[in-house]
Amino acid sequence: MSSHDTSPFYITTAISYVNGKPHLGHAYEQILTDVMARFQRLDGREVMFLTGTDEHGQKVAKTAETRGMEPQAFCDEISESFRDMTTQLNISNDDFIRTTEERHYKASQAIWTAIKENNPDDIYLGKYDGWYSVRDEAYFAEDELTTAEDGKTKLAPTGAEVEWVEEPCYFFKLSAYGDKLLEYYDANPDFIQPEARRNEIKAFVKRGLQDISISRTTFKWGVPVPNDPDHVMYVWLDALTNYITALGYPDTNDEKYEKFWPANYHVIGKDIIRFHCIYWPAFLMAANLEVPHTVFAHGFINVEGQKMSKSVGNVIAPQDLIDAYGLDQTRYLLMREVSHGNDGNFSHEHAVQRINSDLANGLGNLAQRSLSMIYKNCDGAIPEAGALSDEDQVLLTHAYEKLLPAIRGEANNMRFNRMLELIWRLVIDANGYIDAQAPWGLKKTDPERMKTVLYVLADVIRVLGIAVQSVTPEAGAKILNQLKIAEGERSFANMSKDYALKSGTEIDQPEGVFPRLDTKEEAT
Repeated sequence: MSSHDTSPFYITTAISYVNGKPHLGHAYEQILTDVMARFQRLDGREVMFLTGTDEHGQKVAKTAETRGMEPQAFCDEISESFRDMTTQLNISNDDFIRTTEERHYKASQAIWTAIKENNPDDIYLGKYDGWYSVRDEAYFAEDELTTAEDGKTKLAPTGAEVEWVEEPCYFFKLSAYGDKLLEYYDANPDFIQPEARRNEIKAFVKRGLQDISISRTTFKWGVPVPNDPDHVMYVWLDALTNYITALGYPDTNDEKYEKFWPANYHVIGKDIIRFHCIYWPAFLMAANLEVPHTVFAHGFINVEGQKMSKSVGNVIAPQDLIDAYGLDQTRYLLMREVSHGNDGNFSHEHAVQRINSDLANGLGNLAQRSLSMIYKNCDGAIPEAGALSDEDQVLLTHAYEKLLPAIRGEANNMRFNRMLELIWRLVIDANGYIDAQAPWGLKKTDPERMKTVLYVLADVIRVLGIAVQSVTPEAGAKILNQLKIAEGERSFANMSKDYALKSGTEIDQPEGVFPRLDTKEEAT
């Protein structure tokens, strides 16, 4: 998938459940998705990027009750904190959806009706009796449960307590979709990423699927079932529909729906992969709607090697990291440290080392010393390059021709840690080049050669400034501003030599982009 695709691109996060304020895990998913959205925009694609909050269900109703609040007022408060997080993290989402919005009620009831009309036997009234986890908003079979240390309490695979539930409900005939799903997985190997998750889901489906409850009667906080208001829609059918609500569903002739559905990427945590890779495609097939191209399930972020939890006291709010390291530094750190779909680990000591080595001493130092030398030694203007040496050509070929295809191949597959490795190879090569060419020495011995070296460095920095914008948008903009690059010349199409810097362009006195962090100060 490394060739250049210019078709419209639709990407979503999971909608965040409003039972608590945002933490580092939410921030990671937002940044991961934002980097992809920004990358595709820079690569010339029209992008729709959706995030939002999931606000229905028994858990929300119970939490609101314990807070002495009405469910809607509680949802309004928590949803706002997630909206604030998108601003804090410089997230470029095009829409923020809430499942309590009127448009979403309309879409959720419409997909229910579409399933009933297309496949009348797929939704039927019955009685549910079985084990239910309020925390997970999920039902579990007996063989999936374990017993707690007290010898009585039964636990879901997630560690959440389950309770025995008996109530009338509507079922969705998921059991009829096992073979269809397996056929879809085989025909579309990129549907579930990464591959380990795909294998996990296929194995689960092969064991045989049970019909699932899609309505509840014991609480009212949800979307009423069409033509039977005693029931509210079970949270997953309601929640998953948000991805098409935002495109104008049930109007499948809506311009957004026609342009962006099926989604290119649903980006989710690995804990909700079953709902997105089994339930969601089955619901869509039943409603005669297209299935998304890819569900990408990322891992979790641990803190100092431990899972984040309130009881351990290691839950990190996104603003904590921004206050400690800076916004772009935080974004870079999370993208660089977590590999494709795996769990990541956050450690303060390692964070400072990574930020200082890659950002302050790497790209920051390269830009600062190169542009400072131009400002001081070339009358504050981009110098003119003379004849290029082999070393100049090698570095410029790396920047103009090799970098973009390489990073495109990694980014299109959500491998942003590898994308950043490739960008930083050019940073390392450029820092090696400046040390080898020693323009400070050429100032006395060969001033014309000095100008050529500084020109080469400035244009490589221009390319790097463009390349890093998806991950560090503010720093990328600062670098390009210092080089006086026009707003219309900052996309990936401008990374080539056709848009090389014009000699004689005046620059301002450069300012550092990434300050160095003091390890001792930050740790106290």
